[in-house]
Amino acid sequence: MTEGKPLGPFHLPLHAQDTPSQTVGCRRGAPAHCKLHRSPSCSFVREDGLCLTPPLSWKRQYEKLAGEHE
Repeated sequence: MTEGKPLGPFHLPLHAQDTPSQTVGCRRGAPAHCKLHRSPSCSFVREDGLCLTPPLSWKRQYEKLAGEHE
């Protein structure tokens, strides 16, 4: 990554409620491309802000981000 370039949501540090199967907020690069975008289960609509259908690549990214905090 280029220094000074803002990080996309996929690369931001983990939130305490992030897990391999859910994220706080949307971690997709293009949220509008999610099939559940703005549906009742979407993090933009849910009161708790959780996404229960993160990208398929999220599990690997979660493990990478979790390893950086150890």
